[in-house]
Amino acid sequence: MEKVVNQDYVTQADIAKKELDSTYFKKGISIGIQSGVTYGLYTAFVTTATAYGVWAGWYGENSPLSAMAIAFILGTLATGINDLISAFWALGNALIKGKFEDFIKTLKTKPGLIMVFAAIIGAPIAGVAYVIAVVAGGPVVIPIAGLNVSIGAILGRIIFKQKLEPRTILGIVICFIASAIIGISGLSGEIKPSMVLGMIMAFIAAFGWGLEGTIAGFGTAMIDSEIGIAIRQTTSTVFNFLIVLPILGIIEGSGISLIANLSISALTDKTILIFVISGLFTFLTFNTWYKGNSMCGTALGMALNGTYAFFGPFFCWIILGVILKNPGYELAPTTWLASLLMAFGIFIMSVNPLDYIKKGDK
Repeated sequence: MEKVVNQDYVTQADIAKKELDSTYFKKGISIGIQSGVTYGLYTAFVTTATAYGVWAGWYGENSPLSAMAIAFILGTLATGINDLISAFWALGNALIKGKFEDFIKTLKTKPGLIMVFAAIIGAPIAGVAYVIAVVAGGPVVIPIAGLNVSIGAILGRIIFKQKLEPRTILGIVICFIASAIIGISGLSGEIKPSMVLGMIMAFIAAFGWGLEGTIAGFGTAMIDSEIGIAIRQTTSTVFNFLIVLPILGIIEGSGISLIANLSISALTDKTILIFVISGLFTFLTFNTWYKGNSMCGTALGMALNGTYAFFGPFFCWIILGVILKNPGYELAPTTWLASLLMAFGIFIMSVNPLDYIKKGDK
């Protein structure tokens, strides 16, 4: 009799654990989707910021800057300013929630150093490449950066031996195809000379974020995701302003003086208010990305975040095209269809359709 009771207890405990795991997993999916939406908003606002004010003059036909400065330094500066403001959002959040002391302590730990390494890969490298890609090639190159979904899943399998079920692989492939359709649909009309640079930079961003997502998902499984994003944005700010920008200034030939002048002009320009918004969405998107990866695994977390391949061009169209009346940001009908395909890919990664069929048979 006692054996039967114990078996019933074990069975109930197993059921309770599975339900708890399922709830945790579904919450991770919801957070992962939020990361895709907020990344789309970040993209739209940082693109808007670099289209007006002093940035419009720097990127204009009569720009006083060299070709290298336009191609690389401005993109790095935009990323640096955006991440600087995002770091203030992240550190402010840590202070309000009483986590600032934990932030300092975590920096000295192994998981903290892992996050610093992930930040260097994802922010000064991939983040800069992404901004350069969008500015040079336009929103059409955003889906190319969405390849980080597949890259992250592959790296997660190689580095951390994370299991990929056939259903998950199929969903990732569907999302990849949807991203490709969105990209191809945007190639109608005349292709700008800078499009090649934009595509190359987008590929670099894809690999950098794929590696960052894999490492960060592992790191935030051991530390608070909000502390993780504070480490990321602080590292990015320091690395961009104290290392990357000075090096680029020296290579360009104008030295530190050019970097200082551009930085002061950008920080005192009215477009800084737009960067405040883009910095907020950057804080939100990486926070939810890190957290989502740690809750539902790198493969699925990256796939959910990869929905920015749609939300990026979508919000660029809404803000720059519809609201601000700038031409060239319209979405092709195939883009809307591809977004539905991507949603289906996410659905079959999230749940097993056979479960619903079985329920209907009962």
